[in-house]
Amino acid sequence: MGWKRWLGFGLLALVVVLLVLWGFRPQPVAVEFVRADLGPMRVTIEEEGKTRVKDRFVVHAPLSGYARRISLEVGDHVNAGQLVTILEPQPQRSPVLDPRTRAEGESRLRRAENAVVEARARVDAAQADATYWNGQIQRIESLVKSGDLSRESLDRARAEKDRTHASVDALRKSVLVAESEVETARVVLHQPYTTELRPKGDMVRVTSPVSGRVLRVARKSEGPVQAGDALVELGDALALEVEVEVLSADAVKLGPQTRVTLERWGGPKPLQGQVRYVEPTAFTKISALGVEEQRARVIADISSAESEWDRLGDGYRVEASFILWEQDRVLRIPASALFRWNDGWAVFVRDGEMAKRVAVKVGHRNGLQAEILEGLAESTEIVRHPDDTIEDGTLVTPRDLK
Repeated sequence: MGWKRWLGFGLLALVVVLLVLWGFRPQPVAVEFVRADLGPMRVTIEEEGKTRVKDRFVVHAPLSGYARRISLEVGDHVNAGQLVTILEPQPQRSPVLDPRTRAEGESRLRRAENAVVEARARVDAAQADATYWNGQIQRIESLVKSGDLSRESLDRARAEKDRTHASVDALRKSVLVAESEVETARVVLHQPYTTELRPKGDMVRVTSPVSGRVLRVARKSEGPVQAGDALVELGDALALEVEVEVLSADAVKLGPQTRVTLERWGGPKPLQGQVRYVEPTAFTKISALGVEEQRARVIADISSAESEWDRLGDGYRVEASFILWEQDRVLRIPASALFRWNDGWAVFVRDGEMAKRVAVKVGHRNGLQAEILEGLAESTEIVRHPDDTIEDGTLVTPRDLK
């Protein structure tokens, strides 16, 4: 029975060895496979943009004055030469008077009225002197003719007559001055809620320089304005262009006639357009992450039929995709399947139950897909997301994606 026991121990040891070898054998790595296929591909630059009216016209106040209320509303159509508002001279209002100021004004008015009475009395006295000397001239002239008085007496009388007449004229002007003081004192006493003095003057008509629609009303109510103040903003709401701010490194890839697709603007399908020009001057902008970026403005025209986007307005948001390159039929794979190897690119293809490293020549890439020029054939299965656990010859098995 001894040999049977040793046979049993030998078989048990063999089983243990086989189990150990089985446990230490290489385990296949679960990966996701994808096939290289033929299809359309494009390389784009995508940025947010907004629409804007091509030509804006801001109507300013040509001079300082008092503007009447503007009846135009945003969206109203105006014709060239149509009245926008009328500028009048500034109305003058008397200040609010406190009791002390009113008492002083009433006292000033009484003094002015008394001065008028006194000035008129002086005029009457001077007029009496002038009447007296008029009579004296006639009497002295007759005495001079008879030889009773000398010629010198007549000259003195005439001089006195001229003096009294000049005094009458001067005193009459002083009456006018005194009366104006009375009017001034009365104006000061007027209250703002009872009297508004609107001076007479020329009114200026402010008209629209072009035909179009009202985009913005800077000030609606009547009130004082200064020369150069904006009143309304006009433009053709259907003459729209798209303004997009792109990174300066991307701006150099764009040029006139570059195609652009406008998406997520609110309509049922994307709009087509093309770049008109790229501004030559860039500017610094802080991104949402707080990073300084150099950006440039790209201006594009909408080439789709106007009936497809007539609901778009000034300042509406769009997403612009500038098409740098596109082909209808290229061999493409996911960009995530590529990795660097020997100063080039490579992928892992499925070779039975193993992953085989294959060098490939890559063409265009758009971030999601890559164009393969050499190294792969259509329908070749490749690893979508290779990682450090996969090497040339590694056992692989399809991953269950359920």
